[in-house]
Amino acid sequence: MEKFFDSIRRLGLRRGPRRVVAGIGGSLAEMSGLNVWLVRAAVLLSFLLPVLGVGAYLVVWVLTPWQDGRIPLEQALGGRRERR
Repeated sequence: MEKFFDSIRRLGLRRGPRRVVAGIGGSLAEMSGLNVWLVRAAVLLSFLLPVLGVGAYLVVWVLTPWQDGRIPLEQALGGRRERR
């Protein structure tokens, strides 16, 4: 599992310090170069899709690393806790 989580870290997606809820919209905006509010609006619109919108958001939420590289799912499974 460590290789899986390390590959997620290499993507460069990180929850920013200026997040509104979980930081997913801000992270996607930073990676894509789009306006953060435009991305947040698109994420909210995706919630209109039953299961897919909220389900995808939850999956991204548990897999998106914090600024220090910690991944919530990895921590929940008892994985690495120290900073990189």
